Amino acid sequence: MSGAEFIAATAAILFMAFLAGWFTHWLISRITRVTRSDMDDLDKMAQELHQAEEAHDQATSYFQQRESELTNKLRETEAELEAAMDGLRTSRAEAEDLRLHIERMNRAS
Repeated sequence: MSGAEFIAATAAILFMAFLAGWFTHWLISRITRVTRSDMDDLDKMAQELHQAEEAHDQATSYFQQRESELTNKLRETEAELEAAMDGLRTSRAEAEDLRLHIERMNRAS
């Protein structure tokens, strides 16, 4: 094999390797290519996700505010109940004292 044949054979092998690489690159890029409709779908999903996150944040803050209001109302109601129970105990004690006083008065007469 002469030098010219060796160079031609090497050039042919390198050219075939180049073509095989180019074809492989083209094939992979065709398979993995992102189309415009795919990008539009991704943009739409991103917007919907953003809207859902905003709605979630709004709902969370609303429920936290509502929980705070209800907790305060519950505390007020419990305080009112405690005051009413104290008043009732006092009234019962006074009623018992008055009953005992009336019974003593009735016995004395």
